[in-house]
Amino acid sequence: MPHSSPTDLPLKIRLASDYLFTSASDNDGQYDSGLKEVLAPVALKLKPPAMYRVILLNDDYTPMEFVVEILRVFFALNAETATRVMLKVHTEGKGVCGVFPRDIAETKATQVNEHSRAAEHPLQCDYEVDD
Repeated sequence: MPHSSPTDLPLKIRLASDYLFTSASDNDGQYDSGLKEVLAPVALKLKPPAMYRVILLNDDYTPMEFVVEILRVFFALNAETATRVMLKVHTEGKGVCGVFPRDIAETKATQVNEHSRAAEHPLQCDYEVDD
C-alpha cells in the first residue's frame, strides 16, 4: 500500500551528506516515492598521504654551484640551506631536498633529472618513502 505522506513512512527520512541512501520501494520493487531511506551512516576516516623524501645523489662531475642552483630553483631553499644540503650530498653521497606527497616528490625528481640532462650534468635525483 503506497504511503500518502512522508510522515506515514515507518523509517525516519533524512537527507544529509554523511549518510548513504537508497530509494524507497515496496516488496515487488515497483513503488518509488522519490524519498530516500537512511541505510547507514558513512564514517569517513581519512589518513594523511604517505610522505616521500626527495634525495640528490652525489657524482664526481656536477659542479657544486649547479647543485645549489637546483636546490634554490626547484626546492625554494635559501642560499645557506641549499649550501648545507649540497655539502651533505658531497660528503655523505646523498642529501634530502624536501619531504612531499608521492606525486609532488615524483614530479620534482623528474624535473631535476630533466634539467640536469639538459645542462649536460649527470646529477641524479630520486625519491623514497619517508619513515
